[in-house]
Amino acid sequence: MRIGIFDSGLGGLTAVRELELRRPDAGYVYFGDTARVPYGGRSKEVLDRYAVQDSRFLISKKVDAIMVACCTVSANCLDTLENTFDIPFYGVIEPAVRAAAQIASAGNGKIAVLCTSATLKSGTFERSIKKLDPSLSVTSKACPLLVPLVENGRISVDDPLANIAVSEYVSGLAEAKPSAVIMGCTHYPLLSAVLEKYLPESTLVNCSAETVKEILSENAVSSGERSFYVSDDPMQFASTAKLFLEHDITDRIEKTDIDRA
Repeated sequence: MRIGIFDSGLGGLTAVRELELRRPDAGYVYFGDTARVPYGGRSKEVLDRYAVQDSRFLISKKVDAIMVACCTVSANCLDTLENTFDIPFYGVIEPAVRAAAQIASAGNGKIAVLCTSATLKSGTFERSIKKLDPSLSVTSKACPLLVPLVENGRISVDDPLANIAVSEYVSGLAEAKPSAVIMGCTHYPLLSAVLEKYLPESTLVNCSAETVKEILSENAVSSGERSFYVSDDPMQFASTAKLFLEHDITDRIEKTDIDRA
C-alpha cells in the first residue's frame, strides 16, 4: 500500500516522523497546504473544499490510501472524503482517543484536549471519548496561536514566544493534573518539549503517532520513494522540517498550485 499524507502545513510531519521511525523504508507522498495554513479557524464548507482538493492531488500521485494528518479536517470532513473518493481514509481522532482513554482509566479519569477552534466547535473529541467511556472527564481548550508558531519555526523548548503562548493556554489545565493530554492538532507535537514543561504530571498523546501505529498494524505499507509537495515557499517548509525530521528534504520537495491540481 502506497500512502498519502496531507495537512495544512508542517503538522503532518509528526506522522512522517513516526512512519520513518517504525518503517524506515516506507514510501509516501506528503502534501502540506502551506499557502492556506491554518485550517483551524475555517468554516466547514471551506474545510470540505480544501480537503477534497488536497485528497484529489494525492490521488493523482497514485496513492492507495490517505492519512488525514490534520485534526481539524479529521474532525469535520472525513464523511465528505469517504463519500467523494473510493480509497481508504485514516483520520487522527479515534486512535488518539483510545490511547488517551486507556491512560486516563488507569489514572485519575481526566483527559484534556488541546485543539484548534474548528475542532473544538465540532465537539468530535468529546463525543468520541464519552462514547468510549462516559465516566471520563474531558476538558478542551482552543490554542489558535500554536499553529502559527510552529509554521514559523518557533518550536525550541527555550523559545520565548512559544513559552508565553503555551503557559497562557495550559495554566488552568495544569492545575487539574489530567492523566492524559491529547495534542489535538498535528502541529502541536512539534511543541511537545514546551508542553511537557507546563504539564509535567500529564502524559501527552500524539494523534499522528497513534494513527500511524494503527495503519502499520493493519496494512502492508510499501517501500519506495518519498515525495513532499507544498502550496507555498518550499524552502521555508524544508528549513523547519529539517529541525524536526533531522534530515534534509530540500531535494525532494516541490511547490504545486493546489487550486489547479
